[in-house]
Amino acid sequence: MEQHASVISLLIVVTVAFVTPILLHRLRLNYIPVVVAEIIMGLVIGKSGFNVVHEDMWLSTLSTLGFIFLMFLSGLEIDFTAFRGSKKPITLPSGKKEPNTFMVSSMIFTGIFIFSLGLSYLFVFAGFIENAFLMTLIISTISLGVVVPTLKEAHLMKTNIGQIILLVAVVADLVTMILLAIFVSLYDPGQGNTWLLLILFAAGVVLYFVGKRFKNRPLLESLSKGTVQIGTRAVFMLIIVLVGLSETVGAENILGAFLAGVLVSLLSPNQELVHKLDSFGYGFLIPIFFVMIGVELDIWSLFADKKLLLLIPLLLVGLLLSKVVPVYLLKIWYDTKTVLASGFLLTSTLSLVIAAATIGERMEVITPEMSGTLILVAVITSIFTPIAFKKLFPFEVAAHPKVRIAFLGANQVTLPVSRELKSGLYEPVLYHTKMEKYEKMTSNSLFDIVEIVDYSLETIEKNKIFQNEIIVLSTGNEQTNADLAIKAKEMGVSRIIARIEGPELEQSLREKDIEVFSSFMSTKTLLRALIETPSVINILTNQETSLYEIRMQNEQFDGMTLRRFPFTGDVIFVRIFRGKDSIVPHGDTELLLKDRLIVTGSKEYVDELKRELEF
Repeated sequence: MEQHASVISLLIVVTVAFVTPILLHRLRLNYIPVVVAEIIMGLVIGKSGFNVVHEDMWLSTLSTLGFIFLMFLSGLEIDFTAFRGSKKPITLPSGKKEPNTFMVSSMIFTGIFIFSLGLSYLFVFAGFIENAFLMTLIISTISLGVVVPTLKEAHLMKTNIGQIILLVAVVADLVTMILLAIFVSLYDPGQGNTWLLLILFAAGVVLYFVGKRFKNRPLLESLSKGTVQIGTRAVFMLIIVLVGLSETVGAENILGAFLAGVLVSLLSPNQELVHKLDSFGYGFLIPIFFVMIGVELDIWSLFADKKLLLLIPLLLVGLLLSKVVPVYLLKIWYDTKTVLASGFLLTSTLSLVIAAATIGERMEVITPEMSGTLILVAVITSIFTPIAFKKLFPFEVAAHPKVRIAFLGANQVTLPVSRELKSGLYEPVLYHTKMEKYEKMTSNSLFDIVEIVDYSLETIEKNKIFQNEIIVLSTGNEQTNADLAIKAKEMGVSRIIARIEGPELEQSLREKDIEVFSSFMSTKTLLRALIETPSVINILTNQETSLYEIRMQNEQFDGMTLRRFPFTGDVIFVRIFRGKDSIVPHGDTELLLKDRLIVTGSKEYVDELKRELEF
């Protein structure tokens, strides 16, 4: 009979998890994060509502696994390339240069933590809570699960302000998770000593180097497909090993799961594996966990206690102040609306607050009612902060940034190309050495050319040419083109295109991932195409029917089939390049991050699609 009841409760929870995103879509409530909606639905079917679900062994086990996997994916979400900072600072509308993202983010989080510590002591003195350490962690944490989707939807991930907001959230996630583990070691007499955590981190370092050594072995690549899926097996083994080790040394199992996610992120997994892990986590285990959070939360008991009822607005104000005040540092570079919007978005808290509240309740540092209050406040922030961000942020300032291209060498090839690109997504600038009077009159009447003394590295650096996203090197000397291309690669330029006529020099540059073109290659290719496929040449040379390449970088469409893709319009997908594979697209073909899409259609619509997928 218990087994039967267990299956019924599980059936209700899984059904609710399935129905929730459908209801959000049908009711046009897409501004509410799905995980928050799952908690709300849990409230409806749990203790605060119809009370038709009761926790048992099945739900308890699956909910715990969901919590562990959520912490793993939180670690996996951290993009450590963001810590490199901005290499190409540009001038902001305020007239000032963009700030260093890592330095500013570190200063802001330090301010958040200090302010949170002060507020925590105020809550302790007011008698709301006894442990200031735990309260500091709760106030200072920030939800990556809310920040990342909001920034992606607003197309701000690659902007300077977006990187600052993201880095603050990342640092908060890392620091608060580590401090939560230290909190458990210090305040839970049944757990191990703090120094034992070093064993866990040491094991993580060893596993990282092992994974790095064996990651690209041909044997593992051959076993990564079909029924073997060795990469997925390795990830789950890593999670279980670190979760087991964290419990052995007296830490919380979620720390081991979080560390596993960080290690996988550092190993730069392919996007197909990440997509599988996301699908399994957010498709099965994690929804059960969030629904059960709502099931176990008894809101009526919170409302019965006037003290806890008073804590809700006070804590919301405290969370907002702890973020807005330190973020006001950004006023040096940005307008007031941008600063306030950033502060609101960073106020969002969810996963780590739930973790801290759950651990605090288990350790009897806080009561179940206090734990429920903290979770309820986290849910409220996750609902209203993204809405406030979208209302306040001046999107017109950051809308549709253009890709900056520097052409070195003004000639019959670069002049017309730069002119054609100028009206689209690109912002081309032509650089050329000082010209004769006749050349200047004929060229500058039609084109904007920046004159430079020579093509030396000193001149290039002085004019900040390497701070552009794309560099096209087409000077009259191919050795100069090659030398500058190699230097640009070392300086971290995203794309370098060099004009090289010699085959040996061409091969050496291609090995360094530098794109090469030449008059001989272009003429030979064109002549052969005219003979063999004249219709294709017509497609390539006609702007209205030309072929374009678009890089898929918007995670909002990751895993979406072409049949469901909402921006087909006047565009036809011709081919998808995924790593070394070339895929003929069909309706059931899924788009994945880092795909290179070859499309044809009107230039205006292709430009719109590029903005949607690349920025």
